[in-house]
Amino acid sequence: MRHDFLDRYSRLPSPVHRWPAGLKLVSALILVLLVVLTPLALRWPFMVVAIGLIVVALATRIPLGYLGKRLLLVEPFVFGLAVLTLLQPGGWAVFLGIVIKSTLCLMTMVLLASSTPFAELVRELRRVRVPTLLVTTVALLYRYLFVLLEEMERMNRARHSRTFTRHRWRTWKNLASVIGQLFVRSTERAERIYAAMCARGWK
Repeated sequence: MRHDFLDRYSRLPSPVHRWPAGLKLVSALILVLLVVLTPLALRWPFMVVAIGLIVVALATRIPLGYLGKRLLLVEPFVFGLAVLTLLQPGGWAVFLGIVIKSTLCLMTMVLLASSTPFAELVRELRRVRVPTLLVTTVALLYRYLFVLLEEMERMNRARHSRTFTRHRWRTWKNLASVIGQLFVRSTERAERIYAAMCARGWK
């Protein structure tokens, strides 16, 4: 099982990594709040934030390609929401505002998650009194994400060992089948885990 694809660069010996997790979390939240509340007419604050994020990214010594890939994974959701504003009067201004602000906020969170071990983030969330149910849900999601990925790799490997043709249509069909079976298995596993937690007094 690969345990480092999310925390691969979270323990590098860089100045940013050595900052306390609480300081990084509070700084990221304040920066996100400032970006959201700043009017789009003021362009220079966004340029300053963008340059600052680039400087921090370079200081972390994390490969920029890795950060870019993580940012691109969530950018489609930003554009999906922003496109809806194009149908309204003055839609381009709103579209640009959503894209710029969302990209800066997402990059801030990507840097925070990439330079801080997940266990430290969870510890800080509990320390600042984030609702326990939310923190527990996030921790369980992180923990069992690896289990689901291992299950998917095992199913995909078994599927490939039984497939002797490499037609593109058959490949997509097999992938859809693996995803469907993974959804069923993950639902069953979640029910078993919940039943086991309730049997141990979890509420």
